[in-house]
Amino acid sequence: QVQLVESGGGLVQAGLSLRLSCAASGGTFSTYNMGWFRQAPGKEREFVAAIRRRSGITYTAEGVKGRFTISRDNAKSTVYLLMNSLKPEDTAVYYCAAQKTSSASYSRASSYDYWGQGTQVTVSS
Repeated sequence: QVQLVESGGGLVQAGLSLRLSCAASGGTFSTYNMGWFRQAPGKEREFVAAIRRRSGITYTAEGVKGRFTISRDNAKSTVYLLMNSLKPEDTAVYYCAAQKTSSASYSRASSYDYWGQGTQVTVSS
């Protein structure tokens, strides 16, 4: 059983940056694909970014491409989401997730096996 704990959220002005962290425990971190999702009030959970377990290949949603960067440190069992040029529409609860099956869809929330509790990001205009 993998436990995921997000941190780094908060209140930030538009145009500034935040870096989210997600620390994993209870499993072999390097064997999981990792993803970030977000959910705004009244909206469905949406894909933000993902990173493959071995190759480190990354995928980023169109709406955040060029602004958000996902990375991982397998030695620290941690995945990061660097968010630059934040906009008010980025306001949401951000969740990290771990995926056991490498061939599963990286953008579908239902294909992930473990989830963190989420961290709130609020961007003021």
